[in-house]
Amino acid sequence: MAFRRRTKSYPLFSQEFVIHNHADIGFCLVLCVLIGLMFEVTAKTAFLFILPQYNVSVPTADGESVHYHYGPKDLVTILFYVFITIILHAVVQEYILDKISKRLHLSKVKHSKFNESGQLVVFHLSSVIWCFYVVVTEGYLTNPRSLWEDYPHVYLPFQVKFFYLCQLAYWLHALPELYFQKVRKEEVPRQLQYICLYLVHIAGAYLLNLSRLGLVLLLLHYSTEFLFHAARLCYFADENNEKLFSAWAAVFGLTRLCILTLAVLAIGFGLARMENQAFDPEKGNFNTLLCRLCVLLLLCAAQAWLMWRFIHSQLRHWREYWSEQSAKRRVPAAPRPAARLIKRESGYHENGVVKAENGTSPRTKKLKSP
Repeated sequence: MAFRRRTKSYPLFSQEFVIHNHADIGFCLVLCVLIGLMFEVTAKTAFLFILPQYNVSVPTADGESVHYHYGPKDLVTILFYVFITIILHAVVQEYILDKISKRLHLSKVKHSKFNESGQLVVFHLSSVIWCFYVVVTEGYLTNPRSLWEDYPHVYLPFQVKFFYLCQLAYWLHALPELYFQKVRKEEVPRQLQYICLYLVHIAGAYLLNLSRLGLVLLLLHYSTEFLFHAARLCYFADENNEKLFSAWAAVFGLTRLCILTLAVLAIGFGLARMENQAFDPEKGNFNTLLCRLCVLLLLCAAQAWLMWRFIHSQLRHWREYWSEQSAKRRVPAAPRPAARLIKRESGYHENGVVKAENGTSPRTKKLKSP
């Protein structure tokens, strides 16, 4: 990992060199862009990497405000923040997760899952706070009709566009991290599934101008995911602590229901009643019956797949639990050792001497020979 004190050196630009120094390489590239801000010749190009592009002045009741729309130059900005995310990933891994995992003495499988959940807890917590702030300040919670009114939402505030660019940068950086972190082959397909799902949904909301609805749905989903990964970290610290898993199981189904309800309400009813139902990519209008059906089918299929995985994991967990309980009941109790019978001489003891009941000595008398 980056920023470590290494005792072994690797050949320059070899596979191991890139893996162990990928964050340092990314830091050098980021530093070159920041140095470009210091010179007038390269400042304009450096701003292309750092700041969102395509800003326009939109007239409002109070005057004019600066808004943004998307374009091909966003790919350059996303690439820059991919390197920023790789650096932050290495910092969290090196200075937080590695120090905690050394104290827990986890196995290889648990250590891999601990690192995954640790990174996602930090990301989901920061995303929930940021997303909640954006949703509240833009008034999307107090006015739910704004999720579909005035569609298409081509012009975005700065914080909305920057949020989407950072989200895309994070999930794009997760792809090379599978190689840098040396994730086990058994774990790669599972992680690729949810990475691609995130990229498709976030990019779809951004490109189809459904950014307002996407923010609210991400807020709901990220809250549940944060609870799950926090519960898994607590389980690795103490295997008897499963209270957070119970809370997550109760919230998971409710979150899926809220996401489906909100999506059907905004797309199936809200956009269907809008007047501008025409396919016009130049104006950013995708409000047609076919587009709405495709978006709803994608959302419903993703939520159904998540719910099926949840039910399958819960059934497997309960099956393992009841098998353990039945195994404990089948274990026979250890047989008690038989009590030793102590043969006592007839009579009673008096001053340590055994006497017969009639007062005579119980010992047999020797007969004298004549």
